[in-house]
Amino acid sequence: MSEIKIFKFGGASVGSVDGFRNVGKIIMQFTDKPIVIVISALGKTTNALESVVKDYFAVNGQAKVKLNEIKEHHYTIIDALGLGESGCKEAIHDICVEVEWILDDEPNQEYDFIYDQIVSAGEMMSSKILYYHLKSLNAHPEWQDIRDVIITDNTFRDARVDWNTTTVNAQNKLLPQLQNGALIITQGFIGSTTENETTTLGREGSDYTAAILSYCLNANSMHIWKDVPGVLTGDPKLFDEVTKIPRLSYREATEMTYYGAKVIHPKTIKPLQNKQIPLYVRPFGEPTSEGTIIADLQDIAYPPIIVIEPQQCLIHISTRDFSFVAEHHLSAIFALLAKHRLKVNMMRNTAISFTVCVNQVPERIKRFEDEIQIDFKTLRDEELELITIRHYSIDLLKDMKKNKLILFEEKLSDTVQMVVKPIQSMKRKH
Repeated sequence: MSEIKIFKFGGASVGSVDGFRNVGKIIMQFTDKPIVIVISALGKTTNALESVVKDYFAVNGQAKVKLNEIKEHHYTIIDALGLGESGCKEAIHDICVEVEWILDDEPNQEYDFIYDQIVSAGEMMSSKILYYHLKSLNAHPEWQDIRDVIITDNTFRDARVDWNTTTVNAQNKLLPQLQNGALIITQGFIGSTTENETTTLGREGSDYTAAILSYCLNANSMHIWKDVPGVLTGDPKLFDEVTKIPRLSYREATEMTYYGAKVIHPKTIKPLQNKQIPLYVRPFGEPTSEGTIIADLQDIAYPPIIVIEPQQCLIHISTRDFSFVAEHHLSAIFALLAKHRLKVNMMRNTAISFTVCVNQVPERIKRFEDEIQIDFKTLRDEELELITIRHYSIDLLKDMKKNKLILFEEKLSDTVQMVVKPIQSMKRKH
């Protein structure tokens, strides 16, 4: 195992001037070892760029206006960091010009393709600011375009990694720089096809980028810096009295992320497990804390862990001739679910119907339903929540069911999942 460490900083870490300064201080504490820094877009920037994409396709004249607002926000950060004369603004300007070239044309290409070309600008800009900030701290950073390293297929917005080519690229392009003492700054979330078209790895995919590089470089450890103390038993925005879990096995972490825990991207764990690389989820507000370690540990007794997935949709599918939903029907349904990239979170098969719970992505669901209507009838329940409780207790389960209409429930030995709709408790009139 090498001494290389992979650090990942999310948008919350660099959402402000103080955030950038804090990230700089953290990095400067570790410059005695080879480090690769993976950075996300500034907080809220990905959402803002998604809005640019929507306005571009709506042809409402707002796309360039919003892009300029994003650019000016980055300029404000640059000036506050004292980087106005460093060349950083020019770098941001050049990135925005590439987006403007896309906006100058009519929207006649696939939405997902355009999405990746535009939204990826967020990571490009944040990595430039961090690069120039670290230069100002005399840290001797090297800026690396991750699109020259991570090669993917052309499944835009959810690209699949070409592991062989990416490993060769990482070892040929990054290892020599690290061996020469460079501190590498690069982007999360994005990659490139062999035709040099930008791709993205799925929302919140910067964790996955760090895991890819950890695997390819045989890293000593990977560190995700968050605005929470570590992996918690629930989302602190939704629950009081959550507690930090100091240690997790790869298996438990994989289960948590599969069920929707947002602290780590679902694809992150497996590459690390394959090479036994430990992952530390650490608080950027307390850099000396180890946070939570995820490694090849024996499963221990865990407390109840609650994961809430909002914006869920139940799709009820039945045959038009009231025949049984047989194997050939299921094969056709799953082929369409895969084609339209709908993530299935729960499913149930009865004699004459098949029900799936998927993330509510309206445009994908519509395309799926339009195509499946040829052979099947569909009904839809929207605006639902998926509640998953790992290591549940009966009392907790009862509490989580209060004021909820349970549409769908599945209970395993250590996990309960429920698709629910909030309801108001009825009170009798006097």
